[in-house]
Amino acid sequence: MISTLLVANRGEIACRVFRTCAELGIRTVAVHSDADEDALHTRVADTAVRLPGVTPAETYLRGDLIVKAAVAAGADAVHPGYGFLAENAGFARAVLDAGLVWIGPPPRAVEAMASKTRAKELMGVPPLREVTAADLPVLVKAAAGGGGRGMRIVRRLEDLDAELEAARAEALGAFGDGEVFVEPYLGGDAGGRHVEVQILADTHGTVWTLGTRDCSLQRRHQKVVEEAPAPGLPADTERELRELAVRAARAVDYTGAGTVEFLVADGRAHFLEMNTRLQVEHPVTEAVFGVDLVALQIRVAEGHALDAEPPPARGHAVEARLYAEDPASDWAPQTGTLHRLAVPGVRLDTGYGDGDTIGVHYDPLLAKAVAHAPTRAEALRKLAGALERAAVHGPVTNRDLLVRSLRHEEFATGRMDTGFYDRHLAGLTAPAPDPYAPLAAALADAHGRSRFGGWRNVPSQPQVKRYLMAGEEHEVRYRHTRTGPAPDAVGVRVVHADARLVVLEAGGVRRRYEIARYGDRVYAGPTALTALPRFPDPVAQRAPGSLLAPMPGTVVRVADGLAVGDTVRAGQPLLWLEAMKMEHRIEAPLTGTLTALHATPGQQVDPGTLLAVVQAF
Repeated sequence: MISTLLVANRGEIACRVFRTCAELGIRTVAVHSDADEDALHTRVADTAVRLPGVTPAETYLRGDLIVKAAVAAGADAVHPGYGFLAENAGFARAVLDAGLVWIGPPPRAVEAMASKTRAKELMGVPPLREVTAADLPVLVKAAAGGGGRGMRIVRRLEDLDAELEAARAEALGAFGDGEVFVEPYLGGDAGGRHVEVQILADTHGTVWTLGTRDCSLQRRHQKVVEEAPAPGLPADTERELRELAVRAARAVDYTGAGTVEFLVADGRAHFLEMNTRLQVEHPVTEAVFGVDLVALQIRVAEGHALDAEPPPARGHAVEARLYAEDPASDWAPQTGTLHRLAVPGVRLDTGYGDGDTIGVHYDPLLAKAVAHAPTRAEALRKLAGALERAAVHGPVTNRDLLVRSLRHEEFATGRMDTGFYDRHLAGLTAPAPDPYAPLAAALADAHGRSRFGGWRNVPSQPQVKRYLMAGEEHEVRYRHTRTGPAPDAVGVRVVHADARLVVLEAGGVRRRYEIARYGDRVYAGPTALTALPRFPDPVAQRAPGSLLAPMPGTVVRVADGLAVGDTVRAGQPLLWLEAMKMEHRIEAPLTGTLTALHATPGQQVDPGTLLAVVQAF
């Protein structure tokens, strides 16, 4: 029996595993980088061990340090979570060699399937060895790991070498393995759906298939919304997927939890890969089958046998990943303080608590919200409503995108594919500001104030407040009256106003706004506003063609041979930033001459840092 378990990971998956361990009476050990010293997963664990450094290469990818931490803390088992070393056969062997229980498949199975090149060969679909123009478009993919890292679509043969280099660098930084391969791209252009099968196998020969999941809503090849079961699959296609998944598991004597992924296009199932670990989206399967997959992983690792058949499936479940990122700005990751996170009425898996800092070193995933209901339509409605009412106070997130995605007609009717965001992103991110939110914020701010510190029987001069909302400036005018501040706006009545709650009535409809303020950041209900100063400071002017860092991160490389005085063309890659484990390409904004280059490899930059200047001819 396992008594103490170390999770070789961080964030929400570490917290998720710890929750099950607490229910089973198993003591828990966290590992943490210096950046994660006070992270939620370290606070909820019984014991925590420091991994010196901040980057993944220094910490969560150091299998030797993690094994030493497990031994030092008295752990007798290690759970890898997902990402980092979860699909590293060498790490699995090191855990076993130290006399510890590995909560995962045997290293030989990890070796066979965790490398996507070997997995494809085993399943009879080897990757492309040479690429010609006739093969385009193709997908460059990391052989190890997942989560969209190390993946690039190549549509022009002349771009292949550069994209291979970029994919290798990103994969090495995320997984400690820079191996990549090339395969035909069967994504959104071909109308494909990303469908996967959850498997669970014990050491006694039983292999469960726990239904299907659809994960077609993706950005940068990383899943955003997942659901179980996959809607609208023909019975023969679903049967084929299950049979192929069992075949893959039995081919390598698999044990534990795993996922076999497919692209379903043109009525055919194309094998993509097998993930030899727990998936981020495992909660939807847990909800539908009424199981705890982490508890089952632990039971299998302890040698217990599974029942002959899994429990029956009930209802439908949908998961949405809440990211600290701006979908309207090329999915740029965001950092800062998460003041408050509350999503009512649904399961919420998170690695952050109120007041925690979202840094630059790791994935921008804040939380996963999961809704379960008797039908798909009810589950979508439940999750969209919960997210719409959620309090997400902090950096910009994709919350509004998620709500709109769940309610989009194409998704609601089950006709989505992996090109969903390529087609609909502009409409899904179009500003839809609440016209009454700035007034609510201004009235809350003004509550209890008057121009003279108290009421006087003289006409009040109009007060003016300015807010930035959805990228646009909004001005609010109000006056102090005997009964409190009153808006100049015609047709709006103040039903109630204090510092925390404002109720307005317009057109016979009452609108309730709970108010929260953090410095100049104000939340009126779900709407985020920035209070602008009455007399703004002069803003430094930037030369036309200036390239500013769109996010905090690290300059990982500059284009080979790039120097001041060079002629560059619009769209030409000039340098690459790494932020939150993803690489972001910075391109020339116009065709002209590079007149300044301030970025150097290894340089840490903040949003708005001047990287380079291109002057038009």
